[in-house]
Amino acid sequence: MIRSIAVQGAQRLEADTVRSYAGLSPGQTYDSETLDTAIKALYDTELFADAQIQGADTGNIVVVVRENPVINRIVLEGNKRIKDDKILPEIRLAPRQIFTRSKARSDVERIIELYKRQGRFAARVEPKVVTLDQNRVDLVFEISEGDKSKVRAINIIGNNQFADGRLRKEMYTRESGGFLGFLKSNDSYDPDRLAADQQKLRAFYLTQGYADFRVVSALAELTPDRRDFVITYVVEEGKRYKFGDITAESELRDFKPEVIVALAGMKKGDWFNAKAVEDSVTRMNEAAGLLGYAFTEIDPNYDRNADTQTMNIAFRVGETPRTYVDRINVSGNTGTRDKVIRREFRVNEGDAFNSIKVKRSQDRIQSLGYFQEKLEIKQEQVAPDRVALNVEVEEKPTGQLQLSAGYSSLERFIIAASVEQNNFRGMGQSLSAGVNYSRYSKSVQLGFTEPYLFDKQILLGGQVYRRDFNSFNFIGNERNRTYSQGQTGGGFSLGFPVNEYVNFGTRYTLNFDKISLDKTQFYSDLDGSGPGGLVCDPGKAGQYLCDEIGKRTTSLVGYSLVFDNTNGIRASRGQRMSFSQDFAGLGGDVKYIRSRAEGVKYWGLGRGFILSARAEGGYVHPLQEAKRAGLDPIRISDRFFTPQLRGFDIRGIGPRIRRTSFNVDATALEEKGQITDALGGRAYYMGRLELELPLGAGARNLGLRPSAFIDVGSLFKLRQPNLVNFPGTCFYVPTKEGVTAPAAQVLANGQTAANCAAAPTDTALSFSPGYREEFLGNSAKPRLAIGIGVNWTSPFGPLRIDLAKALLKQDGDDTKLFQFNVGTAF
Repeated sequence: MIRSIAVQGAQRLEADTVRSYAGLSPGQTYDSETLDTAIKALYDTELFADAQIQGADTGNIVVVVRENPVINRIVLEGNKRIKDDKILPEIRLAPRQIFTRSKARSDVERIIELYKRQGRFAARVEPKVVTLDQNRVDLVFEISEGDKSKVRAINIIGNNQFADGRLRKEMYTRESGGFLGFLKSNDSYDPDRLAADQQKLRAFYLTQGYADFRVVSALAELTPDRRDFVITYVVEEGKRYKFGDITAESELRDFKPEVIVALAGMKKGDWFNAKAVEDSVTRMNEAAGLLGYAFTEIDPNYDRNADTQTMNIAFRVGETPRTYVDRINVSGNTGTRDKVIRREFRVNEGDAFNSIKVKRSQDRIQSLGYFQEKLEIKQEQVAPDRVALNVEVEEKPTGQLQLSAGYSSLERFIIAASVEQNNFRGMGQSLSAGVNYSRYSKSVQLGFTEPYLFDKQILLGGQVYRRDFNSFNFIGNERNRTYSQGQTGGGFSLGFPVNEYVNFGTRYTLNFDKISLDKTQFYSDLDGSGPGGLVCDPGKAGQYLCDEIGKRTTSLVGYSLVFDNTNGIRASRGQRMSFSQDFAGLGGDVKYIRSRAEGVKYWGLGRGFILSARAEGGYVHPLQEAKRAGLDPIRISDRFFTPQLRGFDIRGIGPRIRRTSFNVDATALEEKGQITDALGGRAYYMGRLELELPLGAGARNLGLRPSAFIDVGSLFKLRQPNLVNFPGTCFYVPTKEGVTAPAAQVLANGQTAANCAAAPTDTALSFSPGYREEFLGNSAKPRLAIGIGVNWTSPFGPLRIDLAKALLKQDGDDTKLFQFNVGTAF
């Protein structure tokens, strides 16, 4: 019998508390089993590092304990890939809690599991305890993160019909290494991805007719160095099936079985394709949606015949009531008003459900550009014949206040300041103001657009601007400024929809232009009247530029007709076509009609490939003849200088003047003595075929979008200007007062100072080299270039890089292999 119970070693706990945990009390009978149970109960509290019972032979029991220490703080060392704020919430232990080794081991496993989720299976965690006074400790987790565990190899066993490489392309997981391997994010081991890859393999084989395919096993083995994994799949391909009979039955009176079979698009004898069956069900649902059935039950029943290796498909359409839109719910819009979103819906509450109109509504909301991508209108059945349309948007910033600087291969340094709000007051209005400055252009503009005037689908916009543009020519390979164009103007526009996909717009613009040349560079005193008689010197500027100098007023009215059924700002399907005309002559100094047409079509080819084809062209028809012979009736500032073909420099194609001077030291014509002026044209055309190439998830997260392209086009239709063929001249300059020099000697073209007669006594010889002008590039024959490029949404701004090779060109064209544009904010 227990006579007394004493407690030794307790510091934080009261003696009575220890006795209660042990379950012992005076007067209680005991044996060895009773004492063992008491010790186990003390350990189970996790409060004690050691517990003993003494005095069992006398009945005077002494419980001797050593308390577990209290955690003072928890320290993580060596973790770089996973920060403290991600690890600490996963740890059970915390400051001021009792430390136990079992909990520490459990926390070690939790930390290692975090690293395994990131593919770091070589991670190691070592817990260490730093003893402090008052029975306290610091718990330190020393972490060795290790390298990310890659997939070294993917082996497939049992595949006879398709090579390993072909099957690997169907998987999410990729083998590590290879070209641009550093951009991969899917070459690390992920158990979840391993399961998804098995489904991808099965889905692929089902598209090829192997209905019995199965993955027997999938094993991921860690290499001996614990750095990488080797994944092995064992598969059974089975027999290949063909489609048998395709039949249908429908309980909907206006959805006939023959229509269903036609929508299936499959023929008896074709290889079985499970994806084709899924696509056919989607087409059937869309067709039923057009008839007003939102939740049609369409079940394809499979009847497999292993003997004939055929798969019969029977589509069954269940009875479904016609569906009406009960309500439209909009959520997530904190800044954009509900009506801005609702007015883009092509169906209203109470209307019959129509799947095509719902899809169109989704595209229109996405095209606003106010919300994040992957927006979706979800359908919720609220009654047998009622559906609610729910759209949850996630707004993105639509306003920009930006100071930016950049560098372009043409403009050199570019500086811009702008403020723009594309969703002003949450009403869908656009307000913009900006200032731009670069080597060749400067501008300031202010604009405002109301897309729904008086809540009607009528667009009204206006803008005012000032633009200063400096043109340039080439002297050899160096750009040199030529004429300057200053333009002050403004205008307004009005637009409205003709139908769902067609919009019509009209506009009016009034411009005041001034074209000038630098007097110090291009003017001369041709009549000898002194500084006040300086005029444009055709010998320095060319007659074609001298004729353009002056002020003009342009009063222009125009219209545009646009068809657009693309699916968003970054389109992957649909087409956009436009035709516009501008008439100059409603007052003002110039008269012409400018016509332009443009079309682009997008195809989503699957697996991230997007193909686009673009064609455009334009023509300016003069309504008045030039006042002088040799002048084109369309002035240089009203001509086309497009298209910008990659593979050619800015203004690198089209009509131009090449002036070649006769070198003073040789009779040969040298390239360094050439000046090239682009004149623009009255007509142009351009075609472009571009394929956007998909990359891995890592590259997509970096904002990389590469593409391959073919560009073709031309700029032409210009009247040949007056050309100058100026011979060299020898001047005899007197060296003494009272001496009369002979008349200047005009040489034949190409002759140099060596052809001058010897200078008479008391005179010196001065030579002025001649030059000649050629008119080049005025041809509709196509220029052609092929190349690759990449758009990169970089941390310092959008970057576009193009590498293009010109395959077809004409004399005078200026090619350029590499081009880039980049900007940054600061």
